Amino acid sequence: MPKAPRLDVPLMSASSPSSAPSLADESAPPEEQGRPRLSSVPPPHAAAKAIGKRPRMSRFRRILLGITALCHLPFVVGAAELGRRVGVPELAAWPLAIALGALGVYLFLGRAERIANDEPRPFAPTFLFDVPYYVHWSACIFCAVPSIVYLIGEPIVDAIRGAPIGPSAGFFMWTYAAGLVVCFYGVTIRRWFFVTRRVEVPIRGLDARLDGYRIVHLSDLHIGALTPSWWGKRWIDRANAERPDAVAVTGDLVTSGVAFHQDIADLIGELRAKDGVFCAMGNHDYFGEGEPLISLIRERGPKVLRNEGVVVERDGAQLYITAIDDTWTRRADVDLALAEQPKNVATVMLAHDPDKFPQIAKHGVDLVLSGHTHGGQIAMPFLARWINASKLAHHFHIGVYKDGDSTLYVHPGLGTTGPPIRLGVAPAVVVLTLRAA
Repeated sequence: MPKAPRLDVPLMSASSPSSAPSLADESAPPEEQGRPRLSSVPPPHAAAKAIGKRPRMSRFRRILLGITALCHLPFVVGAAELGRRVGVPELAAWPLAIALGALGVYLFLGRAERIANDEPRPFAPTFLFDVPYYVHWSACIFCAVPSIVYLIGEPIVDAIRGAPIGPSAGFFMWTYAAGLVVCFYGVTIRRWFFVTRRVEVPIRGLDARLDGYRIVHLSDLHIGALTPSWWGKRWIDRANAERPDAVAVTGDLVTSGVAFHQDIADLIGELRAKDGVFCAMGNHDYFGEGEPLISLIRERGPKVLRNEGVVVERDGAQLYITAIDDTWTRRADVDLALAEQPKNVATVMLAHDPDKFPQIAKHGVDLVLSGHTHGGQIAMPFLARWINASKLAHHFHIGVYKDGDSTLYVHPGLGTTGPPIRLGVAPAVVVLTLRAA
């Protein structure tokens, strides 16, 4: 088995300035020195290039539009009831409420288009118009479940009580009002304030000289119009303040398109770690052209690993850091990512989508770092691990999972997609400490 590229790094004290060491091969020609010697990545096949483009995204937008229209129905009923209570004539209250509901659905159209092609927006329209709209939109979504439960349960309760059967329009009005309060917090406050989480990961076979090795894990930054670079700069500063041994960034660096490539590349380029900064690509990074983004990041020093890995070495102790490419566009290749894995060396794999964990665990990978799910973005406070939106679609949705000796950590994400809201799931900078077990 050919040897993986080796990274020889002296131990540094916490007071030493952090730097990202080069992966230079001293035996290479002068013009080649200083460049990473990584295994080559085959170009994605033609079918992969088409995935994530217009047809699939258009279908996704149509589904979102349909959900938006349905979720505006309780809003219309509640708005009509509010109109009547403030003195709007009966004949005018309903047409006015229907017009407001139609406007809410119409305003979603332009925002849905940005799902596939996010572009910069001036501060004023973004935070004075888009953000309030998403508070309203999220409140409509918030109303959906209690409205369905009410429409099913209220006639049953009325029948048991012997009361006239008929839903109260006031229920929808007050539910929407409560949704506005909750979603205002989630859109404007909760997603802004992030936390620092610390997790210890025991690894069987980890060289004792690497006990205490610290990896800062970032994921799903989604830099874009609703999460600008000045927003993300706080995460970078927090990561650097930890003075980690390595930084792992597990994909979805942008939301879509290419307009924010320069911004995210600059942010990733500011990360500092003793043994380097390592990135994997996510599905949103290919909602546009992923190759220019990869080039921009590599120009700034961090290593974008695409079905490849490197060996980090300190005083004879080795750690293999590898990553698979995006699974959504069928670029991931676990076998290729481990083709140069040294024997009897602890391995850390970056994999944006956690659904690959069972397959990766079969290869004996010690630690898998993933993201993708955002922990659902919406979860029951204090019970996010058990009750969250992503649990509906993913088996691995947030936190630590085990499969034999393999450990998976699913990052809660830093940015957002879909509704720019977080409830019960705080954005986080995660510090993982490896422990010899």
